Amino acid sequence: MGDFTLELNDDQKSVRDWIHGFAADVMRPAAAEWDEREETPWPIIQEAAKIGLYSLDFYAQQFFDPTGLGIPMTMEELFWGDAGIALSIVGTGLAAVGVLANGTEEQIGTWVPQMYGDADDVKVAAFCSSEPDAGSDVGAMRTRAVYDEATDEWVINGTKTWATNGGIANVHVVVAVVDPELGTKGHASFIVPAGTPGLSQGQKFKKHGIRASHTAEVVLDGVRVPGDCLLGGKEKLDERLARARERAGKGERVKNAAMATFEASRPAVGAMAVGTARAAYEYALEYATGREQFGRPIIDNQGVAFQLADMRTQIDAARLLVWRASWMATAGRPFTSAEGSMSKLFASETAKKVTAQAIQILGGNGYTREYPVERMHRDSAIYTIFEGTSEIQRLVIARTLSGLPIR
Repeated sequence: MGDFTLELNDDQKSVRDWIHGFAADVMRPAAAEWDEREETPWPIIQEAAKIGLYSLDFYAQQFFDPTGLGIPMTMEELFWGDAGIALSIVGTGLAAVGVLANGTEEQIGTWVPQMYGDADDVKVAAFCSSEPDAGSDVGAMRTRAVYDEATDEWVINGTKTWATNGGIANVHVVVAVVDPELGTKGHASFIVPAGTPGLSQGQKFKKHGIRASHTAEVVLDGVRVPGDCLLGGKEKLDERLARARERAGKGERVKNAAMATFEASRPAVGAMAVGTARAAYEYALEYATGREQFGRPIIDNQGVAFQLADMRTQIDAARLLVWRASWMATAGRPFTSAEGSMSKLFASETAKKVTAQAIQILGGNGYTREYPVERMHRDSAIYTIFEGTSEIQRLVIARTLSGLPIR
């Protein structure tokens, strides 16, 4: 037989168990408190930094896992602990990936360490892309960056929304329009350092779920950043824009890089959803085994037992879709059937369904905040919304299958 296996190796199991221990011992006991406070859990992030869990080195190691399973395994265990706290821990990674994907070696070495700080002085970063009128439709982005040749500065004006760590971040990575005529091909990313005049936090959102994660608007009013804060540099940008103009002049379609990036990152969101779904399932299973009605455990009732069977089956199927897409991305296999979107779609919908079923199994207890499944259900709603709604995932899948362009 061949070497095909779905078994984690010993190193992966060791890392998984280490993360699981942190999630169980540090995150879960604090989850309800930070959900109620609706504040960034700085002490928890600091604890993660002390053990090396909140660090660029750790996430780089998982990203370069040759099987592709390092990141989804990490996400599942952290979000099994608590989705809000977990997003506070991993949210900086969105900005770090933006710099790693587009920045020069000098920019990576300068800015990424500043995003994390150290165990004694932790920092966070924010990735700012969505706008009040440009969520799923990235082509409607209005935030504008104009180059001031006299001072070698970029002047940025606009408002970003739904930014994780927005306004409290030490480093903001901002996507802006540099050439409106090129649509999504005319976008570029910029570093906005801490204390830059003109950048301020707008509305902080009071959310339905993931309430321990800070989400806010970011207002950019005449923000000036040095030329070397353009990720990749101006020479590279000018070359890219020139190629886009040439192709547009010939009537050629240019691949949407932002869409391709989202497609590649969606399995990680799917893994987050799997973690939340698994947490709710495990709690409901334990409850159904110990809770007695009419003289016997409620799991003896088929109405409960069959729900738990379906919940476990859907969770395992979601994990397999996530692992397949993660392996494909690492192996350089193209998502010819939008496998990244498939994994995110199915896992997200599974999380919403499984957490709702967990509440139903717990009955009245499940509807109260004395039991965690209520919070898990609120948290699960975000997975069908961010990184592309479920409707957008279905659109991407359908267009990929039909051969139509993804705009």
